[in-house]
Amino acid sequence: MKTAPIAALLATLLATGCGESPKPATVAPAATQVATASAEIREVDVSVSAEAVVEAVRQSTVSAQVSGRIIDIRFDVGDRVQKGDVIVRIDERAATQAVAASEAQAREAEAAMVNARAQLERTRQLVQQKFVSQAALDKADAEYKAAESRFKATLAGAGAAATERSFTTIVAPYSGVVSARHVQLGEMASPGKPLLTGFDPTGLRVVATLSSAQLPAIQSGAGARIEVPSLGRWVDVRSVTILPSADPRTHTTQVRLELPPDAQGLLPGVFARAHFVTGRAARLMVPREAVLRRSEVTAIYVVDEKGRANLRQVRLGAVSDATGIEVLAGVRAGEKVALDPVKAGLAAGPGA
Repeated sequence: MKTAPIAALLATLLATGCGESPKPATVAPAATQVATASAEIREVDVSVSAEAVVEAVRQSTVSAQVSGRIIDIRFDVGDRVQKGDVIVRIDERAATQAVAASEAQAREAEAAMVNARAQLERTRQLVQQKFVSQAALDKADAEYKAAESRFKATLAGAGAAATERSFTTIVAPYSGVVSARHVQLGEMASPGKPLLTGFDPTGLRVVATLSSAQLPAIQSGAGARIEVPSLGRWVDVRSVTILPSADPRTHTTQVRLELPPDAQGLLPGVFARAHFVTGRAARLMVPREAVLRRSEVTAIYVVDEKGRANLRQVRLGAVSDATGIEVLAGVRAGEKVALDPVKAGLAAGPGA
């Protein structure tokens, strides 16, 4: 009887847990290979923030001044227009006929005036020769003055008709960009009907709304900056103007912040955030790109000495600038934070 092979088999089963499959070996997580930066305490600008919106300093809607059918629209939304360019043309045939009628009336009145002047001269000579009375001279003089006044009135009417005809050609009042078109080709225009809306992109400003309690700090501030969250940009403003009035319902005041001409990429209506600098103070700052926001959770990946990333929930402060943001809790000064939270999370694996 061969017992050696059986004994060997039993020993093997006991060693493996009575028939259970062997467990795989535990592998230590790999170190996170991401760029890091240190959380540091540094002097930053302390500011008062307020929500704002970008608007154009020069933005207008061009409207019709005469009635007529629109026969030409030369620009559309997004097109750049130079000052003096013809943007819309209205049928001018009725206006042309009115000008012709006014000019004919002016010529008729001019002829009547010339005749009245000649009659006045003849009457004056007859009075000198004692052939007619002074009353005849006075009547001729009155008729001449009346004819002269009628000529001036018809001449003014002809000029008004010519001016009204010029309103059938609408030109751009300044160089800018068309932002809206309110009419279509073939529609009827009437006085006051909007045609096109445009704005000058070289002159932009931001309008912020602040409460009355924030105004004293802003008036003593050293300056202001604009943050555009949608573009991830910060822009220095040229000047700050506090409007000398307040809304009686909300008790808020509007503040205008003029942007520099080279503020490219901004459009009227874009949401912005105004930061009014009120002083400087030491704050614990981390890079803005290190902050991870998921729903209501705000966190940062902290990298330890072994290169492993650990997710920590943090509480952010109100102080921020173009590069960093204040942290009130969750991170200590000197700790390394991952500059790419998504990559750090993938490297750390689930449960990190």
